[in-house]
Amino acid sequence: MIRVVIDTNVLVSGTFWLSDSFQVLQLIDGAQILLVVSPPILTEYDELLHREEIMDKDAYSRERVESVEKLLLKALLVEPKTLLQVIKADPDDDKFLEAAIAGNATYLISQDKKHLLSLKEFRGIKIISPEEFLKVFERR
Repeated sequence: MIRVVIDTNVLVSGTFWLSDSFQVLQLIDGAQILLVVSPPILTEYDELLHREEIMDKDAYSRERVESVEKLLLKALLVEPKTLLQVIKADPDDDKFLEAAIAGNATYLISQDKKHLLSLKEFRGIKIISPEEFLKVFERR
């Protein structure tokens, strides 16, 4: 099964809008791909989903947040052994690379063009957008 790490922006986009990110979340929910997470990623997901500006969105509902929580129960939780310092402009993004390495992920899916997507690949892990991932997934 394909293992993926998703950036927080993909989680939020897929939770509140029908988008390519939503389709990625559907693949995770349907057990077609395996989501890899680490404790720092779970903390960031949780903090973001409970921020006031997120809770004030018209699309926000408790049911949507609960659906994310159920989705995360299906994830593979890893404890990264190696701490990285790769993304100088946004060191907080290193946690996604760390989890991808620890969980033997094939893909890191992000919408972060400045930091993550600009890497394109790191230690054999392809860093691609949700749209690109869906194309790859359909071709396999």
